[in-house]
Amino acid sequence: MKAIWNGGVIAASDDIVTVEGNAYFPAQALSPDCFRPSQHRSTCGWKGEAHYYDVVVNGQVNANAAWFYPDPKPAAEQIRGRVAFWKGVTVN
Repeated sequence: MKAIWNGGVIAASDDIVTVEGNAYFPAQALSPDCFRPSQHRSTCGWKGEAHYYDVVVNGQVNANAAWFYPDPKPAAEQIRGRVAFWKGVTVN
């Protein structure tokens, strides 16, 4: 699978974990130049606290378009070390 935004492939892997309809890519599958840390956080009752990345491609920024759980709750352990996308990022 590939994650694409603004004409750029930002992640690619065949090792995908799907949770609640979201494809979680291994962190090592990300194109490092396309991500910068965000201070945004959110909380999921069963997964834990999500941290975010801004996605940057061709000079454009998609704020908080990627998220991950650095310390997921036990029920979500399968997404540890993985990143998912939204906000216009195409995954196919």
